[in-house]
Amino acid sequence: MSVEILTTIGPRLEQELCSFLNTLPPSQGSSLELDPRWLRVLQDGLQHTPYVLLHRSNSETLGYLPLALVKSTLFGRFLVSLPYLNRAGIAAHNAASASELLQAAVKLANDLDVRYLEMRHHALTLDDALITHNRDNKVRMVRVLPDSPETLFKEVGPKVRNQIRKGEKSGLSIQWGGEILLNDFYTVFATNMRDLGTPVYSRKLFSAILQHFPEEAELAVVYQSDKPIAGALLVHDDHLEHSSQVPSASCLRAYNHTNANMWMYHQLLLRAMARGSKEFDFGRSSEDSGTYRFKKQWGALPHPTIWQYHLIHGELDAARPDNPRMQRRIKMWKKLPLWMTRLIGPGIVRGIP
Repeated sequence: MSVEILTTIGPRLEQELCSFLNTLPPSQGSSLELDPRWLRVLQDGLQHTPYVLLHRSNSETLGYLPLALVKSTLFGRFLVSLPYLNRAGIAAHNAASASELLQAAVKLANDLDVRYLEMRHHALTLDDALITHNRDNKVRMVRVLPDSPETLFKEVGPKVRNQIRKGEKSGLSIQWGGEILLNDFYTVFATNMRDLGTPVYSRKLFSAILQHFPEEAELAVVYQSDKPIAGALLVHDDHLEHSSQVPSASCLRAYNHTNANMWMYHQLLLRAMARGSKEFDFGRSSEDSGTYRFKKQWGALPHPTIWQYHLIHGELDAARPDNPRMQRRIKMWKKLPLWMTRLIGPGIVRGIP
């Protein structure tokens, strides 16, 4: 048995990995975030170096770990599975295979001189001496979708229904599409990220997602008259989990009075149902935070998530936005002109794991 490390992801390897993932039980192999195409997205959109770790025995694949090398002069180097996504990590047939992959990943992390190895496991928690830290302070918020729009509208409750109706009275419209909507989506997204004090992802990242997931990914943009005021990236898994998720979404603060954000999320849920999705993944949140309460009001329930680490040197939370040392930088970022944040933001955020 051996672990092979590959850095070139071509069609043949993608086919092998997808075939392997289909052999795993649904709880382990069905996440769209394990799809090897994400490695090409991260390479094209964020310039991360991809690594595929394969555990094989007699040419049979027993385990798979996708990794991306994140590096910057500001924060250092990190080996992550996977940046931007909430779930990836090790997918393996058994504990022995998972252990082999972990040992190979730790060796690679040391060889690359990274600060830490981070694994955002889909459904696996490793109990191993090589795991130095666990992070379980956030939960994934998931809503089971009903059979009809009428049932959904009834289940969300009177407060949410009232906000949806207010959005309808604000003269809002929504468009669905790909690259043709990217400029409008990105204008909203970049503005909102600046207002939150967060460096914005590059436009290339969303373009890469749309390019590599042409059947699964789409943009939604909400307009009032001809002005884009809210937008979201929606990714569907039509084949395995039959779920939809929203990795990125934003609404202009100046238009909060229109209830555009609530109206948009109702449209996102309806879109997921129309695609045949059984679940809607709102993403991760800290329990009892504002985003947690926002997702909970839609009927989403918390699911535990555990990210595991092998810390090599430095602090685990040095580059995290909730680090107290980052608060001053966040306040300063909110005051920068939008053009500047769009210019320098992508170069900063690509280096944050």
